[in-house]
Amino acid sequence: MITTLQIIFSIILIILVLIQERSSGLSGTFGGGESAFRGRRRGIEKIIFILTVVSLVCFVILSILNIVV
Repeated sequence: MITTLQIIFSIILIILVLIQERSSGLSGTFGGGESAFRGRRRGIEKIIFILTVVSLVCFVILSILNIVV
């Protein structure tokens, strides 16, 4: 049961990380594109960020429980 939940949260975490906006790629490294400082997250970007953190915490808790049990 714990392993199944861990797999589900890992898939959710992967999806949430992949749909986050990529503000700086290789062009940002060499001075192109937007600046590195973007200010606050707003709207859907903030919701995705919070969901990513919650998913990460749940995944870590399930991983620890999987080791203990």
